[in-house]
Amino acid sequence: MTKKISTMENNQDSCGCNPSEPKINLMGSEVVDGFECKPKVLDPNKPIMHYKTMIYVCTDERCKAASKCEDKAKDLREILKEINLQKGANRIKITRNSCQGACRFRQVMQINENTKANGYEPNNGVWLKNTHKFSKEQYVELFETLASNKPLDKFKQIDMKVYE
Repeated sequence: MTKKISTMENNQDSCGCNPSEPKINLMGSEVVDGFECKPKVLDPNKPIMHYKTMIYVCTDERCKAASKCEDKAKDLREILKEINLQKGANRIKITRNSCQGACRFRQVMQINENTKANGYEPNNGVWLKNTHKFSKEQYVELFETLASNKPLDKFKQIDMKVYE
């Protein structure tokens, strides 16, 4: 039996884990060494963790270079933890993906609202541009806007051509 690790313990590594004890993800599974949440044992009967909003972050060559950040997704997840939106009913999930075909708007993010649960339909499918220029405060504002089901009008969006 594994025990959940308290981040208040002494003798922690940079992730807040005690290296002598197994790391446990939010779903209660022991994590593969070197990963944040990848379970050691895959249980095909375990459901995926609920999310209200999933944000796809382009981490391909051009967008990554524009952001000047080694791991944008990890940095965004840290911000979500700070404002407590990495779990619960308003959980925001950050997902890395490679080229989304919108390099001229780098760094792009696509918003996917979980409309089968408590996602906000007007923000579903919105693409944000130039997110590499966002400050930490702007990311916090974005995440809080999404969590409170408000429109993303304040953020620069990519217009979509609708083919007829």
